[in-house]
Amino acid sequence: MATEASKFIYEEEYIVISKGLRLFTCRWLPADTEPRALIFLNHGYGMECSVSMKGAALRLVKAGFAVYGIDNQGHGKSSGMQAYIPSFDDLVTDCSDFFTSICEKKENKRKMRILLGESMGGAISLLLHLKKPEYWDGAVLVAPMCKMADDIKPPQLVISMLTKLTKIIPTWKIIPGQNFVNIVFRDPKIRDEVRNNPLFYKGNIRLQTANQLLNVSLDLEKRLKKVTLPFFVLHGEADKVTHPTVSKLLFETATSSEKTIKLYPEMWHSLTYGESTENIDIVFGDIISWIDGRIASGNSRLEREQKNANDELHANISNKKN
Repeated sequence: MATEASKFIYEEEYIVISKGLRLFTCRWLPADTEPRALIFLNHGYGMECSVSMKGAALRLVKAGFAVYGIDNQGHGKSSGMQAYIPSFDDLVTDCSDFFTSICEKKENKRKMRILLGESMGGAISLLLHLKKPEYWDGAVLVAPMCKMADDIKPPQLVISMLTKLTKIIPTWKIIPGQNFVNIVFRDPKIRDEVRNNPLFYKGNIRLQTANQLLNVSLDLEKRLKKVTLPFFVLHGEADKVTHPTVSKLLFETATSSEKTIKLYPEMWHSLTYGESTENIDIVFGDIISWIDGRIASGNSRLEREQKNANDELHANISNKKN
């Protein structure tokens, strides 16, 4: 499926992964110009790309970027039990394989590669970087899930019980919690839109999903020092889902030479979709400005790749002479 607007082209495609699951992918491409960079969307838990991240994609494609999204297993229009995450590693692998296939196209190899992840998608973005530390040129991390806030982290006894139960009833939806729609999206109109959209998962968290999200948060917290790519982390100060201290810890701990953090007073968890239009304008003004800055600073990845190619060439010449 493809539709064309005056300034961009929108396309949808299903891909089939090794386990036989059909995953929904979508892309927004500038219609008349070469993309200034490639942006890869990673959505949050229970969300998807073609609706909840459509507004983000439209703003980015109109700024001259090619934007690509994929619905994770069990999310949105992709197959799999709804909101069931048997293995978080599989989600990262799916995204890595799809995004890499785009990057390695001949016409894209010299373009900058920017990850944009929200909440759970922020965790996926960080894991994509840790999987291939030299591959990505930067990341925009919106309220990323990279640590379990101390005030909501369950006691070790509860964690142990959770782990045991997942082996018996992994898909059961017995994890109690707040009504996330009411604490994620600040704009009442967006809350109504979410409640009426069947693509959004609004039920209780399944046991194995909760276990995977917990383990990923705990694992990432231990690995933040290994984060080296340039990144811009954004967080609403009134976020009740992932605490702003999580983003502060990422900013302070990561060893990236280029990193930026911005906290938004009174804003909630969903900065790119759940706030007022005026607030979202501010957020995307900052995001696009940061990406523009990355482009203006030059592509250090290409410089590294060229240096490695030259070193390999010189090594081969030396070996032949010897």
